[in-house]
Amino acid sequence: MRLTRAAEYAIRCMIYLSKQGQGVLTSRQEIARQADIPAHFLAKIAQDLAKAGLIEIRQGARGGFLLSKQPAAISLLEVVETMIGEISLNDCIARPAGCKASYHCTVHRVWLDARDQLRLTLGRVSFDQLIVATDCLPPYPQPLLDPEGLEPTLSSMTDLQ
Repeated sequence: MRLTRAAEYAIRCMIYLSKQGQGVLTSRQEIARQADIPAHFLAKIAQDLAKAGLIEIRQGARGGFLLSKQPAAISLLEVVETMIGEISLNDCIARPAGCKASYHCTVHRVWLDARDQLRLTLGRVSFDQLIVATDCLPPYPQPLLDPEGLEPTLSSMTDLQ
């Protein structure tokens, strides 16, 4: 499975808004610039995120987007499935009635398990975790993270000075 560009951009948008905090109005231009998302594409993505209740869109000269929920209450799975629909991996999972062998096919069971594991993994990750543990947004370079404690390493901090 490969994420669509819309899903990748939606994740960037949600990370940026999560860094701002729930209820903080942020202009579309700022999000587009900081998250490296084409502004016209961001407008389309925002519509889907708003329909899902993840963000609110405010119109007008002082408009923009704001997070509708706390970042801890939004999972990566919720954003991905908002943009691409329910994860299914292949047609026999998405439409089991279309495959006559799906109920006794051993590969079908593997696809189901893989889908369930992927959904479980994405569902465990919330945006409050994503904004603390990593930074998917420019600018670079960033301090290297120590995998043990997810803290910048001393050597990486001196490299940046």
